[in-house]
Amino acid sequence: QVKLVESGGGLVLTGGSLRLSCAASGDTFSTYDMGWFRRAPGKEREFVSTIRASGGTTNYADFVKGRFTISRDNTKDALYLQMNSLKSEDAAIYFCAAKKFTGGSEITFWGRGTQVIVSS
Repeated sequence: QVKLVESGGGLVLTGGSLRLSCAASGDTFSTYDMGWFRRAPGKEREFVSTIRASGGTTNYADFVKGRFTISRDNTKDALYLQMNSLKSEDAAIYFCAAKKFTGGSEITFWGRGTQVIVSS
């Protein structure tokens, strides 16, 4: 099992930047593909970005491409999301997730989230 704790959210002005962190503990972090998701008020949770266990492959939702960068440090059991050029529509609760296949099944763990508020 993996415990995930997000941090780094807060209030930022439109056009500003934030760096989210996700600290993992428990199972071996480097064996999990990791991702960031978000849920805006009144909306469903949506995919933001993922990074493979080795850190070699990343994917981004179209609406964050060129603005957000996902990274991980397997020596620190940490996941990051650098968010630049923030827009009002980026305001949401951001969650990190850990996923891997084991014993023929997919397992996923979620953090509780960190809130990002974007103000003009």
